[in-house]
Amino acid sequence: MNTEIKTDFLVIGSGIAGLCFAIKAAEAGSVAVVTKKERLESSTNYAQGGIAAVTGMDDSFDLHIRDTLTSGAGLCKEDVVRFVISEGPARIDELVRWGVEFTRIKDEDSNSRYDLGREGGHSRRRVLHAKDLTGREIERALAEKAGGLENVRIYENHFGIDLILESTVRKKKGLHAAGNRCLGAYVFDAKSGGVITFRAKYVVLATGGAGKVYLVTTNPDIATGDGIAMAYRAGAKIANMEFIQFHPTCLFHPEAKSFLISEAVRGEGGVLRLRGGAEFMDRYHPLKSLAPRDIVAKAIDTELKRTGDEYVLLDITHRSREFLMSRFPNIYDKCLEFGIDMAKDPIPVVPAAHYICGGVLVNEFGETSIPGLFACGEVSCTGLHGANRLASNSLLEAVVFAHRVFLRAAGLVQGTEHVPIGIDPWDPGPARDSDELVVVTNDWDEIRRCMWNYVGIVRSDKRLERARKRIELICEEIHEYYWNYNVNRDLLELRNIATIASLIVRSAILRKESRGLHYNTDYPRADDEHFLRDTVLQKGNTPYSDS
Repeated sequence: MNTEIKTDFLVIGSGIAGLCFAIKAAEAGSVAVVTKKERLESSTNYAQGGIAAVTGMDDSFDLHIRDTLTSGAGLCKEDVVRFVISEGPARIDELVRWGVEFTRIKDEDSNSRYDLGREGGHSRRRVLHAKDLTGREIERALAEKAGGLENVRIYENHFGIDLILESTVRKKKGLHAAGNRCLGAYVFDAKSGGVITFRAKYVVLATGGAGKVYLVTTNPDIATGDGIAMAYRAGAKIANMEFIQFHPTCLFHPEAKSFLISEAVRGEGGVLRLRGGAEFMDRYHPLKSLAPRDIVAKAIDTELKRTGDEYVLLDITHRSREFLMSRFPNIYDKCLEFGIDMAKDPIPVVPAAHYICGGVLVNEFGETSIPGLFACGEVSCTGLHGANRLASNSLLEAVVFAHRVFLRAAGLVQGTEHVPIGIDPWDPGPARDSDELVVVTNDWDEIRRCMWNYVGIVRSDKRLERARKRIELICEEIHEYYWNYNVNRDLLELRNIATIASLIVRSAILRKESRGLHYNTDYPRADDEHFLRDTVLQKGNTPYSDS
């Protein structure tokens, strides 16, 4: 059975970027939001720290711009940085109108104002938050808003398989390939097991990141790089995949699955120490424990390799219990679950894969290199983050670009009709149900361990070459397996993380320098003469890139 659903806008992903766009786009046409699990399950929902924007009296756009450019290590697009930061306050006001409740405090005159946090790389307090559950609060408000709109329909437990291109449809029908417009997507319905054809005038990728390509990550299980992989297979340009941000402080405990200790803990005075109690960040950066994330993660990685320890300590025991319970209620309670009282016990932490600064290459309105296809949020590469994202700029980027995608797409949709060509239903061919799911499990584990061991915080040519050979072989295996068996969620996610791993490795091999989040011991310095540019990949560069 193959159902076809027509809509003006198809949004793949239900995080902050996807829902912000959907709420706005409902004014201009019908919106279908496809989300692989429940609507509240997204990377946004796990964002603890907050959203950076200029709202404080001692802050300015110029200061925020300077901090962002400094963190980006020369690869930020300055025009993008400027408009994202200058448009930020208006988007914050919009979130508040939609029901987001950021934490507020009263000043000495009893006037209410935002309680602004400070995180690594920021020269001022400018991070708005909702306690330490900012993402959950934003996702709650957006889901309630979108769910009440007549023009928005949300399809939970639906998984995007592949984008549908006009050129591919015409080729199958033996017609002249007049254009390469994106016409929609094939979507797997996890409950029925069927595949639905979503036909749309415009498609917006908002699928988030790909932290699950690594063995240790702060990301939820859904973060398998689906949108980037779909866009790559369709022929879109993908940029800067070598820049993987490792969050310095993930809780280290055998029973704690990928629990993030927010950077805001260091912003409120938390100090990194070795297990013996000695501070060490003063040897790596003048800002010490408040240094940018790439510096802190690399420093921790270096110290762990030097000492042989499994973790370092994040110590905020000098702050009162009352303050910690008020400012970090979620982190405080979670640590207590594992026998750690952060008011008197330093927290054991390790770095973990956290955020991809690269993604689907877009312009200032979120348009990809494929007509009719947009991308916003972590799935995209806008030029804001450069070689290293400044803390809490990700949610800011998502809301600003969701608005810009809306402005462009809504302005086009009224004069756009569905391409008058029939789309064939999903054809599984001779595929059958798999009786070898162990293959999926084994490849999934091998990819993640390979990426963690060879393409982590510190890289080398030898490690990257080992990763390239192994990932290439796995991609070939998956390509063969994929076309022999019926699709299911596990197989689709495996296919996508293999594609993402390949893109990261190939991008890292191409960058023969060290810059921002990419550190190669064979090229320990930045090379502005040759590499002050994006790394751009497109389908067809290698024998296994089409899988």
